[in-house]
Amino acid sequence: MIRYELLDLLKPTLTEELVVCNIGSPSQELHALDDQPSNFYMLGTMGLASSIGLGLAMATDKKVIAIDGDGSVLTNLGTLATIGNNPCDNFILLIVDNGSYGSTGDQPTYTGGRTSLAKVAEACGCENVVECSAEETPEALRAALDANRMTVIVSKCESGNVKCPVITMNPITIRERFMREVAR
Repeated sequence: MIRYELLDLLKPTLTEELVVCNIGSPSQELHALDDQPSNFYMLGTMGLASSIGLGLAMATDKKVIAIDGDGSVLTNLGTLATIGNNPCDNFILLIVDNGSYGSTGDQPTYTGGRTSLAKVAEACGCENVVECSAEETPEALRAALDANRMTVIVSKCESGNVKCPVITMNPITIRERFMREVAR
């Protein structure tokens, strides 16, 4: 199962949460599947969806899901130590681990080799870490939402992108409508 199919499976679960989505293809896919004002689409800043998601969770009582890629987390590996040392029970980090930098041409990442982001997250102090297949991810996400406990989910899926249109919405519009959702 590729990332697009995984995101499609998650649609029924992503209903009332604030969602911060990784740059490039993941944001384009989520936008094409289920555009919501509660989705914050990253149009730049590779590796910061997880950091922005944690900061948002620290500032609100609403549930926050950051959808990040393995390549982005590897680019900003310090984010896992920050998350592990600042637990927020309203925060879920969903790492879509397809073993590649999907938005830039599917170059392999080290998670396709010997690096386990689940083990790295645990070593950084994240206490509730789940590694699962793409097919198991909706259930893992639902369990994390129901548990009201900070959770890092590493969803292992296949590499590959679905051709989706570029998000044409102005970044200021994305920010403003998202901030209205945060304030509600």
